[in-house]
Amino acid sequence: MNVKHIALLILALAVSLRLLAAAENYAVDLLVAEANIPTVTNLIFSEGQALKHVYPVHTGITATVFWIGEPKGNGSSENNAVSAYDDAWQEHYGGYDDYTAQRHAPTYCDGLGFRPKQNPFYLDLPFDDINNDKAKAMREQVVPWTGDYRRELAGSVPFSLMKNRWVKIWRQVGNTTYTGYGQIADAGPYVYDDAAYVFGTQDERPRSPRAKNAGMDVSPALRDYLHFDGINNDDNQVGWQFVERADVPTGPWTEIETTQQVYQP
Repeated sequence: MNVKHIALLILALAVSLRLLAAAENYAVDLLVAEANIPTVTNLIFSEGQALKHVYPVHTGITATVFWIGEPKGNGSSENNAVSAYDDAWQEHYGGYDDYTAQRHAPTYCDGLGFRPKQNPFYLDLPFDDINNDKAKAMREQVVPWTGDYRRELAGSVPFSLMKNRWVKIWRQVGNTTYTGYGQIADAGPYVYDDAAYVFGTQDERPRSPRAKNAGMDVSPALRDYLHFDGINNDDNQVGWQFVERADVPTGPWTEIETTQQVYQP
């Protein structure tokens, strides 16, 4: 084979790779378009201040209860000894997060018989950017804080844009509004690529029809802080919003903060 033939083969390979990349980008664009959400991070800017993310508010969302160590069945679609991001979730937490134990101030860990190693104020949302191919393919286009983690995403270690993210949650009880904060520790309920709901700006409804269109699971600590009715049902609605860590006020949710990223050995 002469130099000319080698050059032509290299050129053909380069063209093929560019076409493949273009096809992959087009496929991601189709997924994002299907989700019908904006792909540009919403920002607010004041002169002399840094750029800051502004996140939409979600209202009237059914929140169900889940807990670390919850077995599959009776409403749970997963074995919660593990999570979407942690293959040893219960071990890393420190034990079984007994949902029957009523939680009280100041720690909201009473009744467990151990001090958790991770934040007892945890939740999930239906977007799994590690294990769900569709969600992972579109995450850099739809997750608003992607730009803050370019280095981590380019690394060789699996990195989730959802894991440990802070969420503000509130619930109206009579004339009182209870507001708590928690960190994302899992994905669900029921759906794992619902970008339109999770990142939408028009207060979109969760895609899953199950459990009264449940769009979030909360831990027993969040359940009791927000004064849910019952210990495990689908009769409670909340509002929620992503928040930056700097905007999380001191409270029982900041006593033990989870920092561990994806663990899938």
